[in-house]
Amino acid sequence: MYIYYLIAIVIVAIDHLTKWLVVKNMALGERIVLIDPTFALLSHRNRGAAWGMLQGQMWLFAIVTVIVVIGIVYYFHKESKGKPLFQISLMVLLGGTLGNFIDRVFRGEVVDFADVLIPVINYEFPIFNVADAALTIGVVMLVIGLFLEEKAEKAAKKTGE
Repeated sequence: MYIYYLIAIVIVAIDHLTKWLVVKNMALGERIVLIDPTFALLSHRNRGAAWGMLQGQMWLFAIVTVIVVIGIVYYFHKESKGKPLFQISLMVLLGGTLGNFIDRVFRGEVVDFADVLIPVINYEFPIFNVADAALTIGVVMLVIGLFLEEKAEKAAKKTGE
């Protein structure tokens, strides 16, 4: 069961490697187009939450992060046994949570760098990083897992009645 923690460790490692590369090799505000016009690297810093909300509220982020980490670890050990999709999704969430938390603690801000434009609808997605992507993916996986579990429970009740 503890092998799943490797997922969180790998996410944190990739997150911080990519952030380190951006900080060391790009000036703040520098933009490098990789796939014109849809994807670029943009050296950006965020002192807030997603989409720059709650700028400078470090104490709030610290409290919320500690609560979230405790909740993830508790749920992982008490409720996800025998449910690999839940276990993986929780560790993906843990990796994302810790990745940005480490930035906030040691840098006082989060390093963001992925700049995505969806040209079909002319929408520029908020700049993000690997930890942010892991959080989004983890939530989607968790929702899918909950949906599948509910569907399986309904099917079991039908066959049991």
